[in-house]
Amino acid sequence: MLNQDIIREATRLTRAGRPVEATVLLQRMLRGGSAPDATFRTDRIALPGREPPTIDAKANTVEQTESPQLALATSAQPRMLRALLDRKKEHTGPRLRGVIKRAPPSTHDIVPEGARFIEGTYSNPAGSRAYRLFIPNRYHGQPLPLIVMLHGCTQSPEDFAAGTRMNFVAEEQLCFVAYPAQRSEANQAKCWNWFRATDQQRGRGEPSLIAGITRQIMRDYSVDPKRVYVAGLSAGAAAAAIMGATYNDLYAAVGVHSGLACGVAVDLPSALLAMRQGGGWDDRAVLSDRTALPTIVFHGDRDNTVHPINGDQVLEQSARARSTQKKVHRGRVPGGHAYTRTTHIDASGRGIFEHWNIHGAGHAWSGGSPAGSYTDPRGPDATREMLRFFLEHSLLYPPGSS
Repeated sequence: MLNQDIIREATRLTRAGRPVEATVLLQRMLRGGSAPDATFRTDRIALPGREPPTIDAKANTVEQTESPQLALATSAQPRMLRALLDRKKEHTGPRLRGVIKRAPPSTHDIVPEGARFIEGTYSNPAGSRAYRLFIPNRYHGQPLPLIVMLHGCTQSPEDFAAGTRMNFVAEEQLCFVAYPAQRSEANQAKCWNWFRATDQQRGRGEPSLIAGITRQIMRDYSVDPKRVYVAGLSAGAAAAAIMGATYNDLYAAVGVHSGLACGVAVDLPSALLAMRQGGGWDDRAVLSDRTALPTIVFHGDRDNTVHPINGDQVLEQSARARSTQKKVHRGRVPGGHAYTRTTHIDASGRGIFEHWNIHGAGHAWSGGSPAGSYTDPRGPDATREMLRFFLEHSLLYPPGSS
């Protein structure tokens, strides 16, 4: 059976409500195997006798098995994507077994003293989402930039804020930071549903909810409409790429950490393939008619969850219609990771795209704090560099301008 036949068969099985067979079939293909002949029977597939990983959101407890991808085939599609998108650790040897427990982050890990971290909710016909908003201590009604941060699978706004320490840098730079929260009812693992075609379109699904949260904050507080930005990690990074492609009249720049380009997947099988080896997209289907936004990408070259080629594809999609010159800088964080930073410079000499290829890093927020999940303290500091990049860019025609 050829790979194309395997993909078609996996798609058929998924639509038929048989994710067990579909996942095993795809995993066999991704490992380089194939069915022995055209008479391959998916109804004869047997799974290892292990229980699937479970996550208790209240206890922050994760149980992993030696084969999480295969074990997850016994549960719903979002649970499969949870293990494939966001794992608690990258492993080069045998996988951890048993239970890994994380204490919830403390308040001093989330918000600087004197600042506020308030709760809000937004609703529209697509549903409702809660969010947290960071308000810096020195805010007194003056217009400030706003950064919208989209967490990864299994994370929460509090966990993501603690891990990235974005609130602390925003306190220094005087910015609002919003953290929309994915609901477990929308996705069991609290992943943003970046791989669904209905959640890749302006004015529909999750993009409309994230944009709605952004606009609600802009109405309720004094936000500089020229300086509104969106960023994310993993599934949240893929969602951020979608927001940049579909709402480039709202956001001035995009940050994509360990994520995927807009439209590289439209269902579960194509999502698994894109995560493993990158994917393609249809510009007409997913991109609006205005110029792509300035974009900064961070990706570890040892990421075994989302293949590093996806970081290249994010910039390929953004820069496809731009004429730029590349400037390459190589460096190393003292006691940490080496990296290659590639800056794409436009005719005016402005850096409009950046790609940080972090050598030896896995699927984790670069330079983050161990107070949060999916972080690699060995740097470089993605939070500080991302905010620096954002504040170098502003919308020429912000919402509501003529």
